[in-house]
Amino acid sequence: MESTAAQATGTVEFRITGYAHPDAQALAAEVQQEYVRRYGSPDETVMHPADFEAPAGLFLIAYLDGRPVACGGWRAKRTSPDGLRDGDAELKRMFVIPEARGRGLARAVLRRLEDTAVEAGRARVVLETGTEQPEAVALYGSEGYAAIRKFGIYKDHPQSICLGKELTAAV
Repeated sequence: MESTAAQATGTVEFRITGYAHPDAQALAAEVQQEYVRRYGSPDETVMHPADFEAPAGLFLIAYLDGRPVACGGWRAKRTSPDGLRDGDAELKRMFVIPEARGRGLARAVLRRLEDTAVEAGRARVVLETGTEQPEAVALYGSEGYAAIRKFGIYKDHPQSICLGKELTAAV
């Protein structure tokens, strides 16, 4: 799946790359540094590239004039004691590089991830973010995400925020 969208400052192309792709790994390293700046340490959630391969998941990158500037992915989840359900898609590594922010790229990546999750038969998107990412919390809230039961390795951390959104197939 490749698509382009003209922007006032250039052309944006979305490519499904997988999490093992060198551009995905470079952006993942940048987001880890963002976590270090905001929280004092990187995210220690285990990330396996195979989790982001169809049909169990997907990872995509937004390129602005050929340069990788934003990314995100989802991976299938199974029913768990923390309230996760079969059919959930967990968002991971949503990120826009600082110099590309303010162009609507995060919202565009999020919507593409939701669309691909629906296409893959996922019923709900879930995610974990944190109190030190107010812009992310605001984005998700504006897109209909609401608080859910905390899950994952940070579920007991006071800065952790878990959100979810029921998905509906386009008519």
